[in-house]
Amino acid sequence: MKKIITLAILFFSVVSFAQVKVLETVPVEKLGKVNNNYIQKIGDEYTVYYTIVQSDDDSTLRKFSFKNIDNAYNSLYNIIIGGFTASPLYDIKLELPNNYIWLHYTGNVVPDKATVQFMVSGKERDAATNNVSEPFVKDQINKLFQK
Repeated sequence: MKKIITLAILFFSVVSFAQVKVLETVPVEKLGKVNNNYIQKIGDEYTVYYTIVQSDDDSTLRKFSFKNIDNAYNSLYNIIIGGFTASPLYDIKLELPNNYIWLHYTGNVVPDKATVQFMVSGKERDAATNNVSEPFVKDQINKLFQK
């Protein structure tokens, strides 16, 4: 009988300790930053935070995220940079898992002063609003993507 009680106590003590689990933490890495805009990396997911220009509040940040599948981070960078050298400048539409993103390019008479803005809308039916980022020049995109 003592052995059964000892085993029961041992079993209950093991069960009670099994309720506490140590979870693996993934470090949050803040990549490049331009003004209030920045890119954050958590594991293999990248999140781009950008300030919208259509807001009365100057500190309104919006975001879009994507996983780095098939080197998507570098592909996005190359697409954005490639748009600066296109002639004529044209908008590029991208599809992410939860968003559509238009890269809106505007040219200027002064060389190397073309800008790009992120125009982001959600894929949901009720997400009819577009968020437009502040314009970025090529050097700011390089800094944002740490290139």
